[in-house]
Amino acid sequence: MSQFANTQTAPTAPREFGFWLDGAYQGGRELFERSSPGHGVPVTLIPKCTVDDLNAAVAAARRTFEDRSWAGISGAERAGVLLRTAQILRDRRDEIAYWEVLENGKPISQARGEIDHCIACFEVAAGAARLLHGDSFNSLGDNLFGMVLREPVGVVGLITPWNFPFLILCERVPFILASGCTMVVKPSEVTSATTLILGEILADAGLPKGAYNVVTGSGRTIGQALTEHPDVDMLSFTGSTSVGRSVVHAAADTNFKKLGLELGGKNPIIVFADADLEDAADGAAFGISFNTGQCCVSSSRLIVDRRVAKEFEEILARKMKKIVVGDPLDESTQVGAITTSQQNETIMSYIAKGNAEGARLVTGGSQMDLGKGTYIEPTLFSDVTKGMSIATDEIFGPVLSSFHFDTTEEAIHLANDTVYGLAASVWSKNIDTALSVTRRVRAGRFWVNCIMAGGPEMPLGGFKQSGWGREAGVYGVEEYTQVKSVHIDTGKRSHWIK
Repeated sequence: MSQFANTQTAPTAPREFGFWLDGAYQGGRELFERSSPGHGVPVTLIPKCTVDDLNAAVAAARRTFEDRSWAGISGAERAGVLLRTAQILRDRRDEIAYWEVLENGKPISQARGEIDHCIACFEVAAGAARLLHGDSFNSLGDNLFGMVLREPVGVVGLITPWNFPFLILCERVPFILASGCTMVVKPSEVTSATTLILGEILADAGLPKGAYNVVTGSGRTIGQALTEHPDVDMLSFTGSTSVGRSVVHAAADTNFKKLGLELGGKNPIIVFADADLEDAADGAAFGISFNTGQCCVSSSRLIVDRRVAKEFEEILARKMKKIVVGDPLDESTQVGAITTSQQNETIMSYIAKGNAEGARLVTGGSQMDLGKGTYIEPTLFSDVTKGMSIATDEIFGPVLSSFHFDTTEEAIHLANDTVYGLAASVWSKNIDTALSVTRRVRAGRFWVNCIMAGGPEMPLGGFKQSGWGREAGVYGVEEYTQVKSVHIDTGKRSHWIK
């Protein structure tokens, strides 16, 4: 049990971690020092693993998969481990949230909410582990019976990003484990702590050694090697579309491993004149500012009915100005720090492009000086046109671009006018309008008169260049299985050779 006290200040010295291999921490490696983006002080020391370390982790995952100590037990037994994990997560919720805040910069209240979602992921996956099943065919005649089996795909490589280190991890890990697979995880080098802590928790919950391994280091070395590894049967990657494209090529060049990809988004929030404008404005402000806009499902394109555009943008601007930006460890903070200095520079460069390309800055647009850390004001641009960089590129920051429409057809066209298709939202009190738009906008997740709602019972994933496959729910367990057709002859064979 952790001795963690509900500390609300940054640590005086960084915590040193090992990497997680075969059920235990391993040390003795060169360390990477991570500083808190919200406080500017060192908070963690993380190993820079080698390709040999990765090979050892894959070998451990393969050994555990092949010895059937996880894949060969019942769904009920796997569910028991997942449920015990959920309970330990409850016990260590504040501790995990604390380290998530220190490395990522998100507000402490948001981090705790994310841990609650992670607990739900393990509970849903536990139920799915017991319900996973195949099919049967009793329609092949009296002498032939058919079965369809779902079997775990094998060793899964999991590469997770820095924006939601623990949440995205937990939207995958319990469902991978529910299927009977084993895994090797490569977290972002700047947000590795909570991924490593999960190793401790899974071990305490009774997961066999080698079923969950964490190898830390850079994407260029460890991530690339994991993608190319010939003994990894499937790879799940969450990140940018450009890197996702390279993952596809790398997997094709080795063993044609199965891929699950959750990639970029440039997600529309469509507001009709008959919507509750106060509600919609609050949803839009939340949708672009949650996690400082560093969110793949962030609603970064506002598509608003021209008849109410001016009024709506005024309401929205007032709300965005009231958002509390500050110290991530402060309970009142709504928007925390930008996670990396590189991302901070990227966001500010897009704000400069928006101004230079002729968009009208309604509110925000500036770097905030809070004495320490990296912070950006929630920003709204209006009069945005199709050719502008802020209209097409995934900025991954709190920058919202507003477009205006005159007809429903135009709104749908604007919503679909992107290479992405991850998420979308529509706001209207007319059920015909809302349902029509929902059915025609191409996005894997859709919200009507709400934003970022729902739980792990529902599948997650995108259309177009936003990715392949689905995570969470029963779909998320099936994603990590292979389908096998079995034919059983119950009669005397009709001989081919007479």
